[in-house]
Amino acid sequence: MGLYLEDFELNRTRRTRGRTVNEGDVSLFAGLVGDHNPLHVDEEFSRKSIFGSRVAHGPLVLSSAIGLMSQMNWIDGTAMGLLGVSWEFQAPVKLGDTISANVTPLEARPSKVAGRGVLKLGFEVLNQRDEIVQTGSIVLLMQRRPDGTT
Repeated sequence: MGLYLEDFELNRTRRTRGRTVNEGDVSLFAGLVGDHNPLHVDEEFSRKSIFGSRVAHGPLVLSSAIGLMSQMNWIDGTAMGLLGVSWEFQAPVKLGDTISANVTPLEARPSKVAGRGVLKLGFEVLNQRDEIVQTGSIVLLMQRRPDGTT
């Protein structure tokens, strides 16, 4: 079970484990969402681009960062919904790059409905050279501790 709203320590950053973005990830994502932009799926086209090779879809990296955070068992079974996303893309993620994320609980507040609260998590997504490739935040509807303790 994940953490309840009251369990998050604000402004304490934790780093996720890494994950290498590969051919299968990009191909599956392209097919799933229908984005077959040649920058993602055509090596010959991409070689002539500003990137020099294929790059992962920005939303694929965003989703992967959220997944890596979820693997820390912060929100499994206690997140009730995704309320918002604010995200920026600083640098490309190429096939073979390994990403991880620094994740920081930024805000936690009770909602108007008993047993629920709102949590804002900040993300800094890094590649294997510790270069920032994406930054952003998500807002989640979370369960509160059933007995009301902190």
